[in-house]
Amino acid sequence: MLADLGRASTATLATQLYRRGIRQPFLVGLTPVGTHFDGFVGQARTMRFVPAREDVDPMDDPYRTGNVLQWEAVERLGSGDVLVVDSRSDVTAASAGDMLVTRAMKRGAAAFVTDGAFRDGAALAELGFPTYSRAITATTRPASFHVADLDVPIGCAGVAVYPGDILVGDRDGVIVVPRALAAEIAGPAAEQERLESYLHDRVKAGEPLWGTYPPSEETIASYQAWRSAHPVDGTSVVLQTSAAATGAEAAR
Repeated sequence: MLADLGRASTATLATQLYRRGIRQPFLVGLTPVGTHFDGFVGQARTMRFVPAREDVDPMDDPYRTGNVLQWEAVERLGSGDVLVVDSRSDVTAASAGDMLVTRAMKRGAAAFVTDGAFRDGAALAELGFPTYSRAITATTRPASFHVADLDVPIGCAGVAVYPGDILVGDRDGVIVVPRALAAEIAGPAAEQERLESYLHDRVKAGEPLWGTYPPSEETIASYQAWRSAHPVDGTSVVLQTSAAATGAEAAR
């Protein structure tokens, strides 16, 4: 399931989720930090920030107040986990920096995602570990944020994220796949990628959109013949023309 989801673009997954009533699962405004990775797939672990307050987060010793949840969040990560941070889309201070992100990588995490900012952008860009944020800043986290909760439902870039949801990232950004729908859309998403790759080749060769994208019944029949001659897993997949057309029309 995760392999199939990881082979699909965020646009394809958005189409599959749209068909099932999920209108806006993409974390708009978040971009990859650096170019040394293509994407990721993993399950959500969450961290929620609230605004820092002076009596709770004193300036004199911000890291020794007993609020160590940020470190706990990183040390709890396991293989394939994605730490997703609700920074309320506030970029006035960092959600994390190079040290915490590096530790997450060494814990086997799949990615680190925030709707806020990271510190140490140049170092993160060279790390080759999937990190996505809205911005880069030098300002330390305690200047603006207090860590309130771990592993609770959060909002990230306006999208609800529940612990255990599946996140998929590519060079375009990050999408949230509700855990209950992950297995249902994995196979269709992989098949949609194969169909659209075939259609793209035909459009690139000079064919018109009409009858090609979305595909007509004749185009679907041609695709099925091509698919049978180029099996991925030794089986062919029968597509409904209407579903294929809807997916192709909405996907990109």
